[in-house]
Amino acid sequence: MAELKALIFDVDGTLAETEEGHRLAFNRAFADAGLDWAWPPALYAELLAVTGGKERIAHYIARHRPDFTPPTGQPLPEFIAVLHAAKTKHYAALLAGGGIPLRPGVARLLREAKDAGVRLAIATTTSPENVTALFDATMPEALGWFEVIGAGDAVPRKKPAPDIYLYVLAALRLPPADCLAIEDSAPGTHAARDAGLQVIATLNDYTASHDFDGAMLLLNHLGEPGFPFKVLSGNANSCTFIDIELLRKLVRTG
Repeated sequence: MAELKALIFDVDGTLAETEEGHRLAFNRAFADAGLDWAWPPALYAELLAVTGGKERIAHYIARHRPDFTPPTGQPLPEFIAVLHAAKTKHYAALLAGGGIPLRPGVARLLREAKDAGVRLAIATTTSPENVTALFDATMPEALGWFEVIGAGDAVPRKKPAPDIYLYVLAALRLPPADCLAIEDSAPGTHAARDAGLQVIATLNDYTASHDFDGAMLLLNHLGEPGFPFKVLSGNANSCTFIDIELLRKLVRTG
């Protein structure tokens, strides 16, 4: 019988409502570079189908600015990398300002997992710097609780490819049946499922229209004892918030 031994968390949109911060940071980096680009929320929601910041910029150029050439004379991949690095600095500054809190239930669940001896890991397409910046701004003590942090360019293919989850599972030396992934998007859910993991998905404003087929539970957030989640699909066993005992039951029943 499977036993819950590890939780593997996505970061952006899952641990915190970070996507709006990323959008603002992209736009500030574009302005700094003298570009007349702007990503409004509707466009950014579409661009989120492409995972990875550098990949998202490249997709935007290919689809919306096909005649673009870098004003600096750099090769396009190098220009994109520099632009993305500038965006990362803007994002860290936004986080440091305290405007991006953790989502409901996240801090509590991380503490419960640590206290219960359930191992913690991260599987994300965002950069390692962004992961560190998020915890520095919200829950500094928790970063060291994560045994494995699969982030950024740790693997060549990003979500919805399963590579980052396979990378984390290999580092944990655990079978997928003994782990649960917590995600917020369709690409992330599909990546985890293709790696053999069960998934709990907590959608947000940017992913509300996604197809979460394959998730064992789809919720609006993880919930708190005084702030119940809403079950959008799946069986939460009459619970109103995610805790370790519920996750153990879900893993045992598959």
